Amino acid sequence: MTDRPELSYEAAREELVEVVRKLEAGGTTLEESLALWERGETLATTCQHWLDGARERLAKAQQADEKSN
Repeated sequence: MTDRPELSYEAAREELVEVVRKLEAGGTTLEESLALWERGETLATTCQHWLDGARERLAKAQQADEKSN
């Protein structure tokens, strides 16, 4: 992963859980709901970047291990 998100995976995931909780609870205006949804999309993308990077690092480590054996 070349460009790292500003939030850690854990922080993004925790905030995403909170956004989902607020959306599920309701009681927000349409504008607030849209803003929460947009933030949730951004956070989900951040989490996916971290997971993709972790998969890539794991694959490289496995390849290096296979070459050394």
